[in-house]
Amino acid sequence: MTPVKVGIIGCGNIFDAYLTASKNFPILNIACCADLRNERAQAKADQWGLQQQSIDSLLLDKSVEIILNLTTPESHISVAKQILESGKHVYTEKPLGLNVTEGIELLTLAKDRGLRVGSAPDTFLGGSHQKTRQLLDSWKIGDPLACTAFMMVPGHELWHPDPDFYYLPGGGPMLDMGPYYLTAFVNLLGPVARVTSFGKAFRTSRTIATGPRASQTVPVKTNTHLSGVAEFMNGTLLTITMSFDVWQHTHLPMELYGTNGSMLIPDPNRFDGEVKWSEGKETWNTATIEFPYADDNYRSIGLADLAQAVRVGRPHRANGQLGLHVLEIMTGFLKAAETGTSIGMQTTCERPELMKTDLPFGQLD
Repeated sequence: MTPVKVGIIGCGNIFDAYLTASKNFPILNIACCADLRNERAQAKADQWGLQQQSIDSLLLDKSVEIILNLTTPESHISVAKQILESGKHVYTEKPLGLNVTEGIELLTLAKDRGLRVGSAPDTFLGGSHQKTRQLLDSWKIGDPLACTAFMMVPGHELWHPDPDFYYLPGGGPMLDMGPYYLTAFVNLLGPVARVTSFGKAFRTSRTIATGPRASQTVPVKTNTHLSGVAEFMNGTLLTITMSFDVWQHTHLPMELYGTNGSMLIPDPNRFDGEVKWSEGKETWNTATIEFPYADDNYRSIGLADLAQAVRVGRPHRANGQLGLHVLEIMTGFLKAAETGTSIGMQTTCERPELMKTDLPFGQLD
């Protein structure tokens, strides 16, 4: 199968993870990159043996079929629209955007142009989370009733040299880390019907702990601790807490409770991890994971799945409708915390198809 030529707009922190993982997938030919800062694009081009281009020249390059959008979240939708208007498919880093209305407009544009939108995260395609889905679908724990998600850390200023964005509107733990947890649960349970939540910012500033700006403070203008409840269309209830205010805790990242048993689910920001399930009050069973992509960081499998889907004409899994629905869930939590109300969802999506276990490594069809 002829590889799909891919260009990248945005040469920031996540660039290297995508390039490293892309080597596992022969369908991807990542050939060129661009950035508002030409020197940064040139540095990445030199590092990875790519062609450095201006953004305009990359958009006009007819040999490029997909552009990977690695810009900052506030630019995701505007850049994605440019990509679609240039006649290319787009795969964007998480979240799909920051505004649901703009996300709907983006998907409408893609439909009108006959093009595809893909959206990270793709970690739910990893072997551990695919095994979780398989166990659930085979009724190992019966009908799902409830689930929990916890992502609680003390704050990104402890490790990030420029953490300002994480504490401004559009940042915060829900929009930063929520995509991993919510995408994983939508993959398992389907779409959400409504959400409610409470949120707070317990401090007005944060002090940078590392890098050239160490000891500088950044203002906090968004909720840094948010606890919410979501009701899925199938009736399952999710309890979720996302926080930049917790030093230590003992909660597991994700748990799922059914009529016949329970399941312990690994960190959805990773592709690996141990999956455990129980029937009734029996001891925990550790699942054998037959699915591939369960032992490393494959943070480009969603892009590869999009490329493969373009070639064979099937739906791709980490798709724009899934990304849009997760965006509405997250912004719904934020709105509910502001208004003290329950927020109903207007968007929906299908559960993506389960990955296959009988294909050579790196081949998705």
